[in-house]
Amino acid sequence: MSITDLILIAILISDLLFAITIVFFERKNSAAVWAWLLVLFFLPVVGFVLYVFLGQNYRKKKMFQSKQDADEALRTLIEQQKSELKTREIPALNHLSSVFRRMILMLIEDNGSMLSTNNQVKPYTDGSEKFADLVAAIKGARDHVHLEYYIWRDDGLSHELRDVLTERASVGVEVRVLCDGLGCARLPRNFFCNLKSAGGQVAFFFPSRIRFLNLRSNFRNHRKIAVIDGKTAFVGGFNIGDEYLGKVKKWGYWRDAAVRIEGNAALACQLRFFFDWNYAAKGERQVYQHRYFPDIAPSSGAAVQVVSGGPDTYWNPIKEAYLKMINSATESVYLQTPYFIPDDSVRDALRIAALSGIDVRIMIPNRPDHPFVYWAGLSFVGLLLESGVRGYTYENGFLHAKTIVVDKVAASVGSANWDLRSFGLNFETNAIIYDETVARSLKEAFEKDLETCTELTPQRYADRSSTVKIKESISRLFSALL
Repeated sequence: MSITDLILIAILISDLLFAITIVFFERKNSAAVWAWLLVLFFLPVVGFVLYVFLGQNYRKKKMFQSKQDADEALRTLIEQQKSELKTREIPALNHLSSVFRRMILMLIEDNGSMLSTNNQVKPYTDGSEKFADLVAAIKGARDHVHLEYYIWRDDGLSHELRDVLTERASVGVEVRVLCDGLGCARLPRNFFCNLKSAGGQVAFFFPSRIRFLNLRSNFRNHRKIAVIDGKTAFVGGFNIGDEYLGKVKKWGYWRDAAVRIEGNAALACQLRFFFDWNYAAKGERQVYQHRYFPDIAPSSGAAVQVVSGGPDTYWNPIKEAYLKMINSATESVYLQTPYFIPDDSVRDALRIAALSGIDVRIMIPNRPDHPFVYWAGLSFVGLLLESGVRGYTYENGFLHAKTIVVDKVAASVGSANWDLRSFGLNFETNAIIYDETVARSLKEAFEKDLETCTELTPQRYADRSSTVKIKESISRLFSALL
């Protein structure tokens, strides 16, 4: 036999081994099992390569055991708060129905998401305003600055932020930056050299061993968190780069969402940062000192839960929060996402809500940054139109916001898209906000966006071109793998 024949035989044997692995270790998601088996069977060589990059779920329990052990430190506090929620009234929650109260309990039980009620929350929909406030907060830092972002670009905004961090580190402020190894793979190796020389610390989550080649597309740290002095936190969808300011011509105006939180919910963001930092930094594990978790005076404010999910959680707490919010609606559900690949449970929840007379609206971009994901998402929106869900494509640049607003009562803002990757394969963090003022502000922002949207009516969707239909059909075949 030739060398080519031997290589093909080796790949086929590898495909068989991968197929056995998938059947025994992907028990939670039968759709993904069948999708991978079909890819490996019909496209043996391509399937082998795809599984190397996109599969590898079989090792996650061992990989993330240390993160799960760290999360157990919250168990006593969780039990205490569950008891309080069941036995006494909380004034900040008086505007909520019993269904939303049950949602709070669910997230405490499922995710250890502690509720705090003394938060001042400022929503952002524009990158210039968000980053101006973030830079100002960093310049005002007195003790520490902790940043955790999926992407840093090598451009103007990234340089500005890096230089501000370097200045703070040079005067004794503790600076830690946690980057994702894939999202920041293109950064020059010397990008953070001055920051490190000034005393700052930088760690990479699952860094690549080979320059510009990272074989682990799953298990990415997709979170976007900033914590300043343990008192102020930023959570949302903005990464760090000029496109998030609308300065990249290809994308035009960048519509995203984030919130600034001042209050005890900032401490929850701090705790999440340390869990992730201790896992990524390995030998530089940090003890949870009081200086990182300062006492914050009780005050009236918004009720907030910081919810995190990923491959280290058996369930999908962010997806479950989305489902609970949809099922709790009595008037409206408005959601925005750049990637819409929901599973059956989410599609059914949206469909049932619409059939029940709830005003359900979904807004997605009008252009793809990931073509397969975009065309699959368009097809899923199209499937929901007949049930009364209203779909819109955002025409004023690129829509990257990941939000849901329910009844002008509760809202979620964070890093999690409405797709299978965010629901289980990537590490995500959202802020769930139970506050009428914040929810109303986000709903008004959605309604303003409608002025620059095109509605995807059932007729318009039915009239789409044959080319679009083919793209959708092919993309949907891979939706369980996207």
